Amino acid sequence: MIKKHYYSWNDIETMCVSIVNQMYKDNWRPDYIVGLTRGGNVPATIISNMTGIRCEALKVSLRDDDSESESNCWMAEDAFGYHDGQCKPKMRKQILIVDDINDTGATFNWIMKDWQSGCLPNSEGWNDVWNDNVRFATLTDNLASEFTEHCAYTCHEINKADEDVWLVYPWENVGTYG
Repeated sequence: MIKKHYYSWNDIETMCVSIVNQMYKDNWRPDYIVGLTRGGNVPATIISNMTGIRCEALKVSLRDDDSESESNCWMAEDAFGYHDGQCKPKMRKQILIVDDINDTGATFNWIMKDWQSGCLPNSEGWNDVWNDNVRFATLTDNLASEFTEHCAYTCHEINKADEDVWLVYPWENVGTYG
């Protein structure tokens, strides 16, 4: 039987406060927050409400069907500072990408690959974008993930390689539908 870990709404609020505090400690403030559809939208909206920073949504759905994921060139261009056909690094936007869990790393890796392939894919400038002006935040970070070096803000760490656990967030624990 698989072990389950249930988060309460109070846990989520505390975790979002922690992410905001981590950003403030780094003296880093995004121009906007990107919530990944389904799990990331709720914490992104809470962080947005706490900080007064606008919130956008991005659909990345690799678990069910990756053909449903949306490429988002305007966000990639904001991240890179690409405007009016020119690269302007001083115009790079600070962007916080939020999800509930960094589980396998596939979602965040997909975003990095998608954004780079959609905006000046061969530019070395992308090395400066990740972890500088684009940062990733997650409520829960799986230490066995393939996306370990780029998760700037996290609150709860697990290691699914050591112990498999099913995480249940409050927006997933709302009953059964048939």
